[in-house]
Amino acid sequence: MIKILAGRLVSKIKPTNSVRLPPEVNRILYIRNLPYKITAEEMYDIFGKYGAIRQIRVGNTPDTKGTAFVVYEDIFDAKNACDHLSGFNVCNRYLVVLYYQSNKAFKKIDADKKKEELDKMKQKYGLSTPDIHASKPKS
Repeated sequence: MIKILAGRLVSKIKPTNSVRLPPEVNRILYIRNLPYKITAEEMYDIFGKYGAIRQIRVGNTPDTKGTAFVVYEDIFDAKNACDHLSGFNVCNRYLVVLYYQSNKAFKKIDADKKKEELDKMKQKYGLSTPDIHASKPKS
């Protein structure tokens, strides 16, 4: 909508760059609870309705089956897909659609690496610490 005000054209349309999105919103979606036999083409059919997709990665190992990553070209398309497809029923399974958060994804890997390094140091210097989860002797 355009208005003429004091001889000037004034646009009522807000520019898209002024829209504030929550910090967790990004172009990469992490999808869980997918049917194990879903194909990338079926994923494109479901997620492509919400915008241009750059990449889809469907999990194929025993640890990653039933999950996928969908990367959109535009952050607003990713937000729209997340809003509309979270809880969407595919082959009697309800999709869980989340924004990918790299800091959470690597936190467990970092903790495992640190534990491994600690165990190596203990072995190198002949140290042993009591297991805090073992039952305590009764006195």
